[in-house]
Amino acid sequence: MECRYYQTLEGGAVVCQLCPHHCRIVDGKTGICRSRRNQNGVLVSEVYAKPCSLAIDPVEKKPLYHFHPGTTCLSLACTGCNFRCQNCQNHEISQARPSDVGHYDLTPLQVVQLCLEHHCPGIAYTYTEPLTYIEYVTDTARLAHESGLWNILVSAGYVCQEPLNDLLPYLDAANIDLKSFSDDIYQRVSGGHLQPVLDTILAIHDAGVWVELTNLIIPGVNDDLQMIRQMCRWIVDNGLAGQPLHLSRFFPHFKMQDVPPTPIHTLREAQQIALEEGVKHVYLGNV
Repeated sequence: MECRYYQTLEGGAVVCQLCPHHCRIVDGKTGICRSRRNQNGVLVSEVYAKPCSLAIDPVEKKPLYHFHPGTTCLSLACTGCNFRCQNCQNHEISQARPSDVGHYDLTPLQVVQLCLEHHCPGIAYTYTEPLTYIEYVTDTARLAHESGLWNILVSAGYVCQEPLNDLLPYLDAANIDLKSFSDDIYQRVSGGHLQPVLDTILAIHDAGVWVELTNLIIPGVNDDLQMIRQMCRWIVDNGLAGQPLHLSRFFPHFKMQDVPPTPIHTLREAQQIALEEGVKHVYLGNV
């Protein structure tokens, strides 16, 4: 499947224009996400219609607490991610090459039919980074809307404006992982930058899509309470005070096996700060 967002360069290289990395990819290689490959000067998605994970989940697991609570969704994921989070809990599929992971063969129409067969009212694009296979997500989400289903995006939000704008008309809800409120931490822990994530959050909210935010608090990494206060002030100052904020407990994972779990008292202090700053709905997760 040819990707929709790239530029061809002289000599056969391409520049992917999906996310702020703007990977320059020579023939035969992939970008940071490992799923978008240059094949003879054409950028192709190696995971289109090839989900590696399917499950029926409660919508609260996304987590979404204020969007159709008590319902289920068909969760779908393909391999790939444009971040390199050292604490990734799904690294077996997010940090893998498509050839290293088994997959199903499901066209967008077949995904919609599967959702209807299992009486799920919506589809969640989740587990890995769905924006790295945005063509598949957009095509599936469009057909889902035509069948009366809603669409959920669970994402780290690292994407350029044009591809996001193409997807937004088909989204009904999103949970965006706001990993910290420090560009330095984003670079060190995840391999990206903060501002594009903030831009994505505001674009989704401005489009009328229901959005909830998740902040995983990692001891010694992003648990500075003053930084958390700054994050909450940004949320309120940008008209997001009524959007749920999920403060999640960290457990050792992937390349952070030596980092202890987040103390409960840290989560409660962060929750109190969020409430003080005017965030109306603050939930603790993984506790």
